[in-house]
Parts: sequence; structure tokens; C-alpha cells
Amino acid sequence: MPDVLITGAAGNLGGLLARHLLGSDLQMRLMFHRRPLPDDLRLDPRVDACQADLQIPATLDRACQGVGCVVHFAGVLFEPRPERFLPLTNTTYTRNLIEAALRAGVRRFILISFPHVEGPTTPEQPASDRMDADPVSVHARTRLAAERALFAACQGSRTEPVVLRTGTVYGRGVLMIDAARWLLGRRLLGVWPRPTWYHWLAVPDFLSSVEAAIRRPALHGVIGLGDERPLPLQTFLDRAADHWGLPRPWRAPAPFFFLAAGLVELYASLFHTAAPLTRDFIRIGMVPHVVDTRRMRAELLPRLAYPTLDEGLRLL
Repeated sequence: MPDVLITGAAGNLGGLLARHLLGSDLQMRLMFHRRPLPDDLRLDPRVDACQADLQIPATLDRACQGVGCVVHFAGVLFEPRPERFLPLTNTTYTRNLIEAALRAGVRRFILISFPHVEGPTTPEQPASDRMDADPVSVHARTRLAAERALFAACQGSRTEPVVLRTGTVYGRGVLMIDAARWLLGRRLLGVWPRPTWYHWLAVPDFLSSVEAAIRRPALHGVIGLGDERPLPLQTFLDRAADHWGLPRPWRAPAPFFFLAAGLVELYASLFHTAAPLTRDFIRIGMVPHVVDTRRMRAELLPRLAYPTLDEGLRLL
């Protein structure tokens, strides 16, 4: 029987976790919706591929049956006007999966989240496990609602609820980092000038932390994931550009990015295309986020392979 169900396994971070776990003794069930799994995952004998739809609960019962742990990544990105669909995809769909996991008696449900759900945080006042914030972006509000739904549903059950509020993951193969490099090479990447604290985490340390959360005998609650040295977004992008030998991102006033995102959304709405930039994406991107990583160090990953960007630059 599978040890773990990974949703969004045909996507970016879900696929990276699946490939990471191929080198372990864990048996995986990988859930996908429309986009099929890549052949290297689909054809592996340790993988049970499972097509399911988060809006159809009956398909989720089979996905959760016999599974020890669920790791939930799945979501919708790059669509215009996310305020129209994120309450459904981030919250209602997650609730559907939680209910299926409870019916199946899953031991642990791990929700991959982000510290933006607590609103702006800094090195002096890092994100912890607060559930009472009122974040500015729809992405963060709907993910916080999913967190609340998880803890409420698991109360009194045998299922352990775990939320991993993850800083910004970087490394080769991470969609946002690869996109930044592509844009920098064409002088298309800009950033607002005001320093914005981000808590970074190298992709190998992220994957090792999630694996530890799957394996640990007992785990419950909110755990923040991040490295040992938060850096402003602007500093990270400048150092990445220097490492790649590319021009640093240009600076522009914050309203420029909202205008550009609005135009991208308008075009995507009119011509039914993807929207790689939305106003809500800019809104959440401007929120400084730093996490308290003491539980991560104590319970998941005492030593990081890449404790700061100094070591992690070679992953870019």
C-alpha cells in the first residue's frame, strides 16, 4: 500500500518531491488531474498513478484509500482574476480532499502553505503559527482559510494536521527561478525599489524537510520552513543575476507593476490565454515574509545543506 499520496504531482514542486522520494523506500501514489505525469514518474514501478478531480469527491476516495500520509500541493496559477476561482481551488477543493482523507483514515495530512498568510513579517517579528491574520492577497486569504479548515476537520480524529509554511524555494527546476533567469536574459525582469524581506529555502532542503514531515512518528501543527539568513527580494535577484552573468533587474515604482499585471490579465481574459502575471500575484509578492524556523530545526531538519544563499548560489 502507498505510504504517501502527493497531489499536484504533475506540477512543479509536487513533481520535484516525487522525484526526490524515488530515491527512498517510500511507496507513492501520485495524483494528477488533466496534465499527465511525466514518463519518468508514471513508468516507475514504485509509483501508483491516480487520476482524480478535486471538485469530485468520489474520485478522491480512491486516491486516499490505504494511504498513510497526504501531501497537498495542487492548485491553480497563471489564470486572470484569481479572486474568481481561488476561493474554490484553494479552499473548497482542499476541504474536499481533507474530508476524503478523513473518511479513509489517513494518519497525517500535510498542507503546503506559505508565511504570507500571517501578513507582513520581518526578522524581528517572524511568522509563527498565527491563524488570526487578515492578509491582503486573495492567494493568502484563501490558503489561510484552507489551513483553518484542516485543523477544524481533524479535531477529534486520528488524522494529524500539519501545515508547512514554506519560504520562497529556489534552485534549478523551480518554475519561478527558471522564469526569472529567462526574463533577466531578455532584460524583461524588473522589481520595485523598496527592500522586501523574503525568507529563502534551497530546494534540496525543502524536499528533505517535507520528507522528514512524512516520516516523523508524531507531528502536529504549523511549522515554518526557511534557511538561516533571510534576504530582501532585491538582493537575491541582484546576486542571482551576477551569478548568471546577466543584467540586474531594473527598478520601477510599485504602481507600474500593478498596471502591467492588469494589462496581462485583460489580455488573458479577452483572448483566453494564461496570465503569468496578475495583480494579486504582485500584491502577495510585495508582502515581506520571514518565518520562525525553530520547530523546523528541532523536529525536521537540524542541519541544512544550504544554510544561506552563499552556499545555495551554485544551485541556480
